[in-house]
Amino acid sequence: MGTTRQFVTALLFAALPICATAEVYDLPPEGNDVVGALTTITARAEDTLLDIARRHGLGYEDIVRANPDVDTWLPGEGTSVTLPTRYVLPHGPREGVVLNLAEYRMYYYPVPEAGEPAVVMTYPISIGRMDWETPLGRTSIISKVRNPAWYPPESIRAEHAADGDPLPRIVPAGPQNPLGEYAMRLGLPGYLIHGTNRPSGVGMRVTHGCIRMFPEDIDYLFGNVGLNTGVRIINEPVKIGWNGDELVIEVHRTLEMSPAPATAESDVSEDAIADSEAPAVVDSAPPVRDAMTALTAQFVLATNERPAELDWDIAEQLLERADGIPAIAGRKIKDAATSAASE
Repeated sequence: MGTTRQFVTALLFAALPICATAEVYDLPPEGNDVVGALTTITARAEDTLLDIARRHGLGYEDIVRANPDVDTWLPGEGTSVTLPTRYVLPHGPREGVVLNLAEYRMYYYPVPEAGEPAVVMTYPISIGRMDWETPLGRTSIISKVRNPAWYPPESIRAEHAADGDPLPRIVPAGPQNPLGEYAMRLGLPGYLIHGTNRPSGVGMRVTHGCIRMFPEDIDYLFGNVGLNTGVRIINEPVKIGWNGDELVIEVHRTLEMSPAPATAESDVSEDAIADSEAPAVVDSAPPVRDAMTALTAQFVLATNERPAELDWDIAEQLLERADGIPAIAGRKIKDAATSAASE
């Protein structure tokens, strides 16, 4: 299991009014995929679950799913709150930025400095709601803007007007700007990774397709993630990985999907438009609708080179819970070649 480096985060953000919410872990060696640990804390009288979540690198869905019997807005002094801060790393290259929509979570793999160990940083995110879905695929960060202005598209202005909340054609930088203080534009036209003026919504499905982050998180990423950094956007409600000889499963609720519009109109800042755009590869694979199908696919990936026995009873219980808390559900088959030959 990777060793948490929370002290690094605290040092990086010591000057910020709110401590950084990222968790930083030593990257486990290839063949191991689990970082962090499941912990519990005791709520204070003034806490909400969202307060606790933000202090510990979690979003709305994270904290609510892990604590179904705790009141979101008034946990109560002395209430035990579970922090689901153990993660199975998504399958695939450990590089750049990985956005797992079903998990409402970003994984960032910074290039290590010479002589320093490789780490992975993870942040809660908000994603596009069902009628403004965030697209899947591979792209990169093509421009970055500090204090961006927001030029809401006509479709969004019409939506706000219908709700009695008309928008101007230009929303300047400031406390009313939903992009927050920083925006990083993706090669997918119209899509940004940006901050927010409504941090309580981080970890929810509420955007017009963009990725929102806590202000303190985007502050760090903006200064440290370079242009042309690769971004891989996936939708994996089920993740399966190895922790030593143990097979660990992490399950989130599958996202209900709708047909995506031909051209997305999401949170766009004209100041973020670059002269040229990096090519983006949009994933045309059908959306994941069935959790068992997702689990089977992940099991095949995890055991392609390392045979394992899966406890399907435990796996089905995890699918039913879908609370994002990883659990051991299988083990490596020892002497698999001998066992196969004897069958």
